[in-house]
Amino acid sequence: MHSPQPLAPGDEVIVVAPSGPCDPNELWRGIAWLRSRYRVRLTPRIFERDGYLAGSDARRASELSGAMLDPAAKAIFAARGGYGAMRIARDLPWREFAGRPKWLVGFSDVTALHASAWAFGVATVHGANVAGLGREPPPITRATWIAALERPGAARVWPGLRVVRGGPEVKGPIIGGNLAVLHALAAARQLALPRGCIVALEDVGEAPYRVDRMLTSLVQGGYFGGVAALVFGGFDRCAPPGIAETAWLDGLVADCTRDLDIPAVAGAPFGHAPRNEAFIVGGQARVSGDEVHLGCAGTGP
Repeated sequence: MHSPQPLAPGDEVIVVAPSGPCDPNELWRGIAWLRSRYRVRLTPRIFERDGYLAGSDARRASELSGAMLDPAAKAIFAARGGYGAMRIARDLPWREFAGRPKWLVGFSDVTALHASAWAFGVATVHGANVAGLGREPPPITRATWIAALERPGAARVWPGLRVVRGGPEVKGPIIGGNLAVLHALAAARQLALPRGCIVALEDVGEAPYRVDRMLTSLVQGGYFGGVAALVFGGFDRCAPPGIAETAWLDGLVADCTRDLDIPAVAGAPFGHAPRNEAFIVGGQARVSGDEVHLGCAGTGP
């Protein structure tokens, strides 16, 4: 994967709304925090609403396309997730973007944009959306967000994870994001996972049987056939009432992946919970026992 140049304080960045409509108060708080470090641009049309979308497909595609091709901007930040990025992803100027890449940052529904970027060989950042930054998350959420952008090659470890399926130490590019979005991309025949990659997965508000169905579909569809390892982040508000995540997720993952001879760990600190540590999508990672090492050799510009 080709990494864009690291950001520096004072760089110009653009905030866009490619998916769902924003809560103006949360977005302005997030932008206020961004402005303490970068020069932020956005347009008034970012607050448009068309039902569950942040304006029409044409508006959102035009806004994001303009940001992708803007020579002055060093990064593009998603205002929020929701739904809608998949509707416009195929119409965006990915080939031109790959020729002059800049950081594309977000998560959840933004997974559809990450998938398009990695298909063109461009690294991105899986991290909090701007509205989420405005909710005053734990300091580590903001700290890792800045570190991913300004020090993309820095080494970091997620220790003490739950080993759902053991295996040898493996290394490869870490990609992925929201399970439901990846499942939808697979249904549309738009999902391509690089051979030897480490797949990171998270979700929110999905009942266990739906998580099972999505994982089973991806396994039986052969999408994980060349994958080196699976890393599960938060599956927030998915467990039945009174049941801890470890009581259902680990068993479900072990059952759904029983035909895959690869390591699988759970409990990584990314997802829809307030603690949402950013990582480079396409950066090198290593899964070793109960640890995931980020920023291995090969990550960064």
